[in-house]
Amino acid sequence: MNDDFAGTDALAALGARMDRTNELLQRMLAEVAKTPSTHAIFVDAGYLYAAAGRLVAGTEDRRAFDLDAEGLIEALIDRARTIFADSRLLRVYWYDGARRRIHTAEQQSIAELPDVKVRLGNLNANNQQKGVDSLIRSDLESLARHRAISDAALIGGDEDLVSAVEAAQGYGARVHLWGIEAPEGRNQAEPLLWEVDSQRTFDLEFFKPYVSRRTAASYEASAGARPTREDVRFVGAQVAAQWLGARGREALADLLPGHPYLPGPVDQDLLVEAEGLLQYSLRGQADLRRALRDGFWGHLQAQY
Repeated sequence: MNDDFAGTDALAALGARMDRTNELLQRMLAEVAKTPSTHAIFVDAGYLYAAAGRLVAGTEDRRAFDLDAEGLIEALIDRARTIFADSRLLRVYWYDGARRRIHTAEQQSIAELPDVKVRLGNLNANNQQKGVDSLIRSDLESLARHRAISDAALIGGDEDLVSAVEAAQGYGARVHLWGIEAPEGRNQAEPLLWEVDSQRTFDLEFFKPYVSRRTAASYEASAGARPTREDVRFVGAQVAAQWLGARGREALADLLPGHPYLPGPVDQDLLVEAEGLLQYSLRGQADLRRALRDGFWGHLQAQY
């Protein structure tokens, strides 16, 4: 009889432990469900400059065209916000090459942008990047292993990136390959296309606002007196007033949730209008571009 009671007690204790375990699992699953997904954007700048330059300016030579990296990064962030609607951005990783891994002025201005991390490989005597693919693999693998990202948008085309994709996928991350339209054929390796979870190509219209071929006239425009940050901030407020007057408060309500980022078309319109008012090129001027946006946002928020 005592043995029967002992068996019943043991079963009851086991059942209680199982109930407790199930309760803990349910709590854990509930917490996981509350945790937002996170994405990051990985940009192989060598591929981006070459492919975007060829598409818009007809050349891969960086010296022959200007790239509005800040505006383009804003546009990529905005596009990712649409594609990964229920996810938050970790940051943009920008991979480029430099002599002795010393930042150029342009790379320094990109590194100063919010939510952007510049990672440099070496640049050899033939201006070829060395070590960039391994940096991308290291970051992709590490972030996926530590569950820091659930999705990775990779802008690149080199077959050597296949191992980076495989490493990230091995830890459960999904890798989405973003490419740039090629005037002829392909500019991304087929093995890379086969390996990723999804593919997306950005066309000429997407890149046209951010790439411009250099001319003598553009040098003259950039050679004028450099405006102060206060001057640029004031112009940003002027453009905001015009924007609000033309579109109304309903458009403002749609814009505010994206602060501090502006949708690509709005940001590009702001840049063009401000350059016209200032008679000065703000391309590659990261501090002035930030002042311009500060002025724009400051005026809009004061009106809301």
